[in-house]
Amino acid sequence: MHGVSRKPPTPEEAAKTAAKAEKLSILQSQVLHNHHHNIYSKEAVEVSAKLLEANPEFYTGWNYRKLAVQHNLTQSSSDPDAVNSILDDELRVVERALKQNFKSYGAWHHRKWVISKGHSSVDKELNLLDKLFAVDSRNFHAWTYRRFVAELMNRSENDELEFTERLIKKNFSNYSAWHNRSFLLSNLVKKNVKGFSNKEEVLTRELELVHDAVFTEPKDQSGWFYHLWLLKQTVNIEGPVLVSSWPGPGSDVILLGDSCLENHTASPFNVFQLNSGTFPLILYFNQAVEGVNSLSVTVASKLISNENLIWKPISINNTQVAQVWVTQLSFLDMDLHALEAFPVEVTFGPCQGIISSTGIPYSHPSHLAFTVHVQSVKTGLVEEAVLERISWIDSNFHLCEPHLLESDLVASLDLLSVKKKHELPALTWQEKIIEEEINLFRELSDCKIGKLTLARLLTSRDELVSTEELINSEEILRLYPQLMKLDPTHSQYYKDVNSLVLMRQATSTRESVLSHCFHYRNSTSSSTGYPICLRLNNLSLSRIGSVERLLWVQMLDLSRNELQSIEGLEGMQLLSYLSLSRNKLSSFTALEPLREMKSLKVLDISYNEIGAHSIDTTRYICSSPLSHSVGSEWEQDKTMVDGINMAKYWEAFFVLKGLNLTTLDAVGNAIVDEKFASFLIKILPKLKWLDGVEL
Repeated sequence: MHGVSRKPPTPEEAAKTAAKAEKLSILQSQVLHNHHHNIYSKEAVEVSAKLLEANPEFYTGWNYRKLAVQHNLTQSSSDPDAVNSILDDELRVVERALKQNFKSYGAWHHRKWVISKGHSSVDKELNLLDKLFAVDSRNFHAWTYRRFVAELMNRSENDELEFTERLIKKNFSNYSAWHNRSFLLSNLVKKNVKGFSNKEEVLTRELELVHDAVFTEPKDQSGWFYHLWLLKQTVNIEGPVLVSSWPGPGSDVILLGDSCLENHTASPFNVFQLNSGTFPLILYFNQAVEGVNSLSVTVASKLISNENLIWKPISINNTQVAQVWVTQLSFLDMDLHALEAFPVEVTFGPCQGIISSTGIPYSHPSHLAFTVHVQSVKTGLVEEAVLERISWIDSNFHLCEPHLLESDLVASLDLLSVKKKHELPALTWQEKIIEEEINLFRELSDCKIGKLTLARLLTSRDELVSTEELINSEEILRLYPQLMKLDPTHSQYYKDVNSLVLMRQATSTRESVLSHCFHYRNSTSSSTGYPICLRLNNLSLSRIGSVERLLWVQMLDLSRNELQSIEGLEGMQLLSYLSLSRNKLSSFTALEPLREMKSLKVLDISYNEIGAHSIDTTRYICSSPLSHSVGSEWEQDKTMVDGINMAKYWEAFFVLKGLNLTTLDAVGNAIVDEKFASFLIKILPKLKWLDGVEL
């Protein structure tokens, strides 16, 4: 047991253990000898049986027995009784081994292998499993084996579902039975089996079953996990759906060839600086998909050629499956006139080419239409205006004028989401189920897990009822701080989920978005040279969410929060100015999404904890490809450059190299010293400002 000190063995116990170890060592040596010399005599096989019955974890012993069985079956292939005898002996050896350790991987795999030969009675296997379930009903090896046996016996999944229900009613704490039930139920619904074709009826029945469990034993987690699974089945949309895009549908986008906005009355949220002769088209799906290309997505406009478009998945894992896909629309081959309007139409789905990571094809036909207005731009690249250093102090940011709220200038914000209620299947029964669950679980709001479930239900109702104002956000934001106090062990999880609710609240309506929108204007500049800045600073955010609502953002202030990573930020492909100052970023690993943000020019990561920790523990908490992919890139560069040990900063090299940063603030991090500054200058050739000093 964890936390319980072991008593030292008595001399008698020590002698007994030593004798057993010596016996096993002798048997192991004999089995290895027979294995290496292909000895499959009756005596040799019996030696392996003695070893495996005492130590079922000796995998080589099971491999040896497979070879012995194959050899002896070949010798006795003409005698059915001899074949059955050989295989029955194997089953008996496995049974004795399972008595020693009924969670032995090797023993279960060997039994499955023997049964797969097709000479043994499968009916006896269910009796064996019943005995094992009587000892330990949560043995997941036995449940996996039962699914295998049920398939061989052609037992219906409905019969197996009834079996799980019998065990659950005997013991609500049987997590394995709940898990197997979810597996069976998913298949029955997917196959549209009689009695399981109506998803609403199925979920209602299952909720009644799990209510008995959670209200009878509210402190047991098994039923709660199953309830969470049912909640996901209720609210989740099956298959991929386009939830957002930039430009948004119906929007008017102004592309500028210089930094001056004074002569334009368009919404500042739809203005984009055309510095490279291209601008991005961004598609944001509700789940990761693959197959987005010029064949599955058609872009119609006289500005561009659909065949020449290259779609790129935005993923920090370097895979071809991603939630965010982007392509660059080029204007280099045309003589564009001032504010000339060009309609663009994007069409895709249903299409077999676009499929989710779970293999479900895109089945929601989508059509996006927007208009592009281009300022006078000559053929060729536009010279980028050199702007002075950005200072992120509060006095330089001025709240957007109130009249914007009442005008049509912010109408584009309502068009950012492609996910419209009328485009999706009717949600009335889902809303009804969630509403009933909320009313029911208010009775368990004093219970920690009941309070968490209530928060999840309220969040689900907001997602179902509306894509705009969150009617339950205030109550949700009261529940998670309470959970942090009740359950400090999982306080970071509650803080992360609370942050997601905060971000959705801040971006849910035009009023809430505008309350965080500011003009940047310092003492020497006007606001016309900079995009609107979205300030989500000082909100105690520990996680980034609602990125699908922020695709339009070009300037973002996330300073003075509690971010330990910026996962998700890679979807904001327009982002040019970013402040992450005074967060809890502990290494450059946490900044990996920056690699995908090629528009980024100004970055502030000052006063974090980069370099303060000798071990980057975040890579053990969440996966990172840094340790797997940095090698091939690093070998292309010299380790020592002008006396700088470049390998010392390999994480920074991996994240920052390839970015087009003109301004970087990194002061206040432990890693920063004179050599690190020289390193940054080497890998960022466009850098003009470093820690407030002009280079």
